[in-house]
Amino acid sequence: MGTGTDGAIGDWREDVLGEGFECRDLALGEDEQGPLVATLVRSVPARPRLWDRILHRRRPLEGVDVLYVHGWSDYFFQRCLAEFWTDRGARFFALDLRKYGRSLREGQTPGYVENLDDYDIEIGLAVEEIRGAGGDRRLVLFGHSTGGLILSLWADRHRGTADAVVLNSPWLELQVSGAVRRALAPVVNLHARHSPHDLALPQLDLGFYKRSQGMVAEPDEQALVNLEWRPEHAQPVRAGWLRAILDGHARIERGIDVGAPACVLLSARSSFGMTWREDMLRADTVLEVEGVARASLRLGPTVTIERIDGALHDVFLSERRARASAYRRLDCWVTGWAAAYGAHGAGADEDLAPDQGAAEPAAERDGREVADPVRGPMP
Repeated sequence: MGTGTDGAIGDWREDVLGEGFECRDLALGEDEQGPLVATLVRSVPARPRLWDRILHRRRPLEGVDVLYVHGWSDYFFQRCLAEFWTDRGARFFALDLRKYGRSLREGQTPGYVENLDDYDIEIGLAVEEIRGAGGDRRLVLFGHSTGGLILSLWADRHRGTADAVVLNSPWLELQVSGAVRRALAPVVNLHARHSPHDLALPQLDLGFYKRSQGMVAEPDEQALVNLEWRPEHAQPVRAGWLRAILDGHARIERGIDVGAPACVLLSARSSFGMTWREDMLRADTVLEVEGVARASLRLGPTVTIERIDGALHDVFLSERRARASAYRRLDCWVTGWAAAYGAHGAGADEDLAPDQGAAEPAAERDGREVADPVRGPMP
């Protein structure tokens, strides 16, 4: 748990992702390893075309803000994911949590916390920053893997803050089963009470997930990855951290209510093993997706589950056809949500970006022939 003064540090600055992205640090106090920060990244849409403004034609997600939180041993680097939202008029924000990615400082144990509720500080500060940008806008929480677990629990504790929750392969249940988790918890709790920083499990990540991504994801996006922030093998699992995760899973099992419609995107299948197999290019090699699908039904009364054939653990870093399917399904869901729940708040026309003329289609940026994430590859 951090102590001290919390809040933004300094002005927005250019982000490591380059043009179109800015970031700023959020102070979280300090712990026994020193000062704590989280890093908020933003990308905003260009203003609509002049003719669209004259005719009062809105993009479907104007008046919407998106807050993305990454998974374990990860950080935000996916430009295409941000462009999906900004092309539709939303303002996109991503949060590198304390001790992850941009927020990791020398001498810190990567990703380590002992209570998932500690993340309330940076999520709360991020929401304040987003709201401070102006306007009565809708908020979409968007979490991947462990970030999906963290945001789900946060939304339950802060019911009414989020207007929609989108989860990409959220880690809502242990890979084996709930019964094994319940049997394992007392042992982990005892270990964590006496030696929270000790390893709780041997290194189980054989690198198959990163290998799959490297073989099927877009090379331009993979080239952006900082391997110090997103290593080939996941960070070691420590007892204090694992206790926090198991506690989060137990809360999900008891049932929560995120207070908003939820969309959960998952691979159609899992693939585990001690040796590499070709089917790992088309499956989730991290989570047991059937257990996650069942656990997703405990998020609240309105949950949509989308199963993506051929998807990896991060469905938006899968091979091209699965990735296009994931974006199409997300597009359908958010378009329907916007129509049903009213995405256009009072601040829909208040952009952070200057008037940049026509919003450039994703498939035409920089003169590159790239796949539109919803419509698939260009002919």
